Amino acid sequence: MTHYTYVGSELELFRYASNWKSYYSSIIQPYLADEVLEVGAGIGSTTQVICQGKQKRWVCLEPDVVLADQLKTLIFNQQLPKCCELKTGTLTDLSNSDTYDTIIYIDVLEHIKDDTEELKSAIKHLKKDGVLIVLSPAHQWLFTPFDKAIGHYRRYNKNTLSKVIPDDLKCQRMIYLDSVGVIASMANRFLLKSKMPTIKQIKLWDRKMVPLSQKIDPLIQYSIGKTIIGIWQKT
Repeated sequence: MTHYTYVGSELELFRYASNWKSYYSSIIQPYLADEVLEVGAGIGSTTQVICQGKQKRWVCLEPDVVLADQLKTLIFNQQLPKCCELKTGTLTDLSNSDTYDTIIYIDVLEHIKDDTEELKSAIKHLKKDGVLIVLSPAHQWLFTPFDKAIGHYRRYNKNTLSKVIPDDLKCQRMIYLDSVGVIASMANRFLLKSKMPTIKQIKLWDRKMVPLSQKIDPLIQYSIGKTIIGIWQKT
């Protein structure tokens, strides 16, 4: 089994971002098929929102044994849907026959140094016509001490994210989310330069800015935002 220790400390903090998680969940729900692999499931707070129990199988893949233990507890206590199961490790710990209809990376790919090789490995576990979903922070010019503190190697735009996607995947959708949140990111990038937001800041963003973004993003055709979502299908 591959051993890994997550350097970030923001996972508990972002439990408070319920509006944000519900927002991007609404975007990806139509693409979550019968068997889902969630790469880097962390402490399960994202799983609790996006997994609605409709799948036959939802595999939480987590390489950090401490975080994996928290996932194990959630599953044991039935705080995740019955379809959820835990695999501790990385893609290299999966068998070649272990394939899925949907593979998702939610705020994970930016933590992986060789993102190109990671996705090449991922699509080996993606069924024909299966879907890859990537959600990551957008725009390298917004890279802050916060990004560095939680182990981000990069932020993406449409061009840089497209470049790491294997050729045999066809883009179904690529959009930016949270246009209003760009303001908060710019404030941190150029003024605050904070390594970690406070609970108060997270709640302000989630309760005030995210609902505004939900209204504005469609009006501007998802052309601006501090987060990027890409959805590809294996041809």
